[in-house]
Amino acid sequence: MKISTKGRYGLRILLDLARHENGNPRLIRDIAESQQISEKYISRLIIDLRRAGMVRSIRGAKGGFRIAKSPRELTLLDIVEVMEGPLSIVDCVRAPERCPRNLHCVTREIWDNLNADIRESMRKVTLQDIIENDRKQHIAEGILDYCI
Repeated sequence: MKISTKGRYGLRILLDLARHENGNPRLIRDIAESQQISEKYISRLIIDLRRAGMVRSIRGAKGGFRIAKSPRELTLLDIVEVMEGPLSIVDCVRAPERCPRNLHCVTREIWDNLNADIRESMRKVTLQDIIENDRKQHIAEGILDYCI
């Protein structure tokens, strides 16, 4: 299991939108500049976030994007699975029928349990937790304006 740029950048897009939720809607170019991600890639990623109801678009001259849910409602697991698909450390956890050894595999239970533990750990981390950790770190470092 490896979280790709889709998962990592999806999280960064949501963090950027959450950080600016009280200001004007964010333009893709503003997100791209602050997160150092190409506008083209953000345009593709934001589609998945919108379909999942995590981001909403605002039309018009003062339009752009906003986070659609409270950062307290969005978990790391939700975000990664929207961007990457169901979390599975090995293929047989997600699709046991594909493995001919499924019924006799001595390691299957280990993979199932480990996958469940990882999912639970990711479910416990909210976008708000990440924002608060970032703020605490920057306050401790004496940086008043923090970047996500």
